[in-house]
Amino acid sequence: MSADTNADTPSAFSLSPVLTVPSALQRWDVFCRVIDNHGDLGVCWRLARDLAGRGAQVRLWVDDASALAWMAPDGAPGVRVLPWRDPLADEVPADVVIEAFGCDPPAAYVSRMVSAAETGTAPLWINLEYLSAEPHVERLHGLASPQWSGPGRGLTKWFFYPGFTAATGGLLREPGLLARRDAHHPATTLTRLGIHLGADDHPDHALMLLFGYTQPLLAAWLDLLADAPHARGDRRVRTTLLVTPGFSAQQVRAWLHQRGATGPGPVVGALRLHFLPHVTQVEFDRLLWASDLNLVRGEDSLVRALWAGQPLLWQLYPQDDGVHADKLSAFLDVALDRAPPALAAPLRAMARLWNGAGDPADLPRTWAALWPALQQAWGADTARRQRRWAEQPDLVSSLLAWAEARQSGGLG
Repeated sequence: MSADTNADTPSAFSLSPVLTVPSALQRWDVFCRVIDNHGDLGVCWRLARDLAGRGAQVRLWVDDASALAWMAPDGAPGVRVLPWRDPLADEVPADVVIEAFGCDPPAAYVSRMVSAAETGTAPLWINLEYLSAEPHVERLHGLASPQWSGPGRGLTKWFFYPGFTAATGGLLREPGLLARRDAHHPATTLTRLGIHLGADDHPDHALMLLFGYTQPLLAAWLDLLADAPHARGDRRVRTTLLVTPGFSAQQVRAWLHQRGATGPGPVVGALRLHFLPHVTQVEFDRLLWASDLNLVRGEDSLVRALWAGQPLLWQLYPQDDGVHADKLSAFLDVALDRAPPALAAPLRAMARLWNGAGDPADLPRTWAALWPALQQAWGADTARRQRRWAEQPDLVSSLLAWAEARQSGGLG
């Protein structure tokens, strides 16, 4: 296995080496089920593309690939997208098989993995889990799950956890991402999408990106932006909100109807709205880089927002049993570790409100405290966090190193 230490060289810190695919692990199969919202597919496509970019031949087996038409319309060299089905006669299991988020490959495919093990070398079978900062991630990362029954009887499945510490698999970050971000010119992306910020918008203007699930606080927050514009020093700040398709667009349009506003790019008080079309993953990254605040949801957009380095609020997938609150708390503990109290307190409070905890009546006061804190302290604090995460191996480099060591018996 080789390492390319020059793939991404921001001046602020040194990145961990980028590993390439070893010769004995050239073929990878990634299995993905689209549960809802296409977030699982987003993670799997980035994973497959990153693996292929380092020399792997990847088959992405997915039960609903329709979102790739706008997410990745040009495909990627080295990646084949296949429908979720039993394998054809000439399709044999890959060297490494990844089931994303415990989706269980088709039984006929797993049976062929058993046959491969009986006649030669068993494919390395990995369950790529969801991202979390909770303590159990470090304990479970890399553990074996022997298959005692079912179509995979006799095989071993291994747990692989993304995460924020060196004891986990790290975060997805393809080679060159941070260098591309640092060289990016926001105006180019905005102009390409038909977003024109007037000359009077600077410096008393904020650009925000909204990509969320259904958000009970959204109407009240939009009222704040429209009717009580936040301050930057002694000036009042106007906002342009970029609204993504789906839940966010539906809710914002309902709010506009309630306010009696119309038009393709309506303005309500100090708030101007721009409804985005579906954009590619590459374009979405650029919007994250360009925005002054990113309101994101799920796993894929969280990781991309973290690498964007801009202020963010994360909305977790809401769960009936409330366990997403524990996941949020663990993330905030990691993300705000050693952050100045003037930033940590309002950001923690706003994150809880944004995820359905706390008293909604506190929103005006919490938002009023958060915005100036983001302007004053976010930059230096996020640079420290990015340095820590980027000096750890990225997810694909971790996968490659772990898989090669497992194959050679180096992990016991």
